[in-house]
Amino acid sequence: MTDITRADGRRVDELRTVTIERGWSAQAEGSALVSFGGTKVLCTASFTNGVPRWLTGKGKGWVTAEYAMLPRATNSRNDRESVKGKIGGRTHEISRLIGRALRAVVDTKALGENTIVIDCDVLQADGGTRTAAITGAYVALADAIEWGRGKKFIGQKAQVLFDSVSAVSVGIIDGEPMLDLAYVEDVRAETDMNVVVTGRGLFVEVQGTAEGAPFDKRELDALLELGVNGCASLRDIQAGVLAPAS
Repeated sequence: MTDITRADGRRVDELRTVTIERGWSAQAEGSALVSFGGTKVLCTASFTNGVPRWLTGKGKGWVTAEYAMLPRATNSRNDRESVKGKIGGRTHEISRLIGRALRAVVDTKALGENTIVIDCDVLQADGGTRTAAITGAYVALADAIEWGRGKKFIGQKAQVLFDSVSAVSVGIIDGEPMLDLAYVEDVRAETDMNVVVTGRGLFVEVQGTAEGAPFDKRELDALLELGVNGCASLRDIQAGVLAPAS
């Protein structure tokens, strides 16, 4: 990597300051307030004993997610989509992405006929809201599963989570691949990409778009390497947050 210093003083391969405040909500069965620099997302997990009708009797559980951005998460106020009476395409797409990412590391048979819904609400947006949401949602999900185990809705030895999952944004700015783009970087990126990776380093999803000039395989490889390394760091942060208190 080059020795370019970014506007906020980071190296091109450096994450923003990432914090995860586990158990932020007193009401939810699992919750986490995750911060990627100025981006802050509240992830709450709700556990229900039972499944949607189309899964009843199949011996499997269900994990899904909903994403939303609060009206003043950005510089100017946006109307609530619930007031508009229509959920936007971007909101649907991100909700589905978060759900897919979480289900990639869940054994639904081990979960049993239980449902966990993760709500990811963006309190403050400064780039990378969907990747922060996935990273925080995993922690909330893990705690909701343990809540269900404690209530005997899940078997005591059932291994519901067989891996972790996290996500990070990468992009090319002025020809240089960079990790974890803040908003000021994201809006001028020639290539913008979101990388979702399991704790073992396997890809769940890669969303990449050439906003300006097309990118070649060498640049793609560089972006994927940044994403995998960034997610490895996020995996360690998640593990530290979820580790039992000594």
